[in-house]
Amino acid sequence: MVSTLTKPLTLEEFLQQPETKPASEYIDGQIIQKPMPSVEHSAIQGDLVSFINAALRSKKIARAFPELRCNFGDRAIVPDVSVYTWEKISRNENGKVAGVVAIAPDWLIEILSPEQSQTKVIKKIVHALKYDTQMGWLINPYEESILVYSPDKPTEIFDEPDLVLPVPEFAKELELTVGDLFAWLLE
Repeated sequence: MVSTLTKPLTLEEFLQQPETKPASEYIDGQIIQKPMPSVEHSAIQGDLVSFINAALRSKKIARAFPELRCNFGDRAIVPDVSVYTWEKISRNENGKVAGVVAIAPDWLIEILSPEQSQTKVIKKIVHALKYDTQMGWLINPYEESILVYSPDKPTEIFDEPDLVLPVPEFAKELELTVGDLFAWLLE
C-alpha cells in the first residue's frame, strides 16, 4: 500500500511516525507498507535467519536480523533479512546490540510475497548495492528460484535443486543449495 500525502515527508519526518504492522518503508519520498507475509515467506525467513546465525554468529563473523529497519541513502527500508558483518553491528557500552541502523546491510535478502511487486523489491536490492551491500538475494518461493545480485557481476538465476547458492565472501563457509532452502517448506 502506498500512502498519498499532499506534501511528501522527509526521511526524518517519516522516522518520527509511529511504526505500522506490517512495517512501512520510505522510498523516493513515498511511504509504502509491506504486505503481510505468507506462510511460505515466514517459513523461509525464520529458517534462513537461524541457518545464517548458527554458522556465523557464534564465530562473530556476522549476524542475520529479520525485519530490521535500515536507514541509508535517503531511504528507510525493512528487508526480510539483513546480514551485517560483526564489526558493523552497533552496540551499547555493555556490548549489547543497540541503536538505529544507518548503513546498508552487507547482505540483503528479500522473500517475495504474492501481492508484492517484484520490480519494487528488485529496486530495493539495486539501491542497497549502490551503498556497499555485497550481495542481494530475491527468493521466489512460488517459482522455487533465487535471483542473486552482486555489484560486480550480472544477475544470476538459481532454480535447480542441486545448485549451491553463492554467498558474500564473509559467509563463504555457508553451503546451501536451492533444494535445501526450499525443503524448509516441507513439514
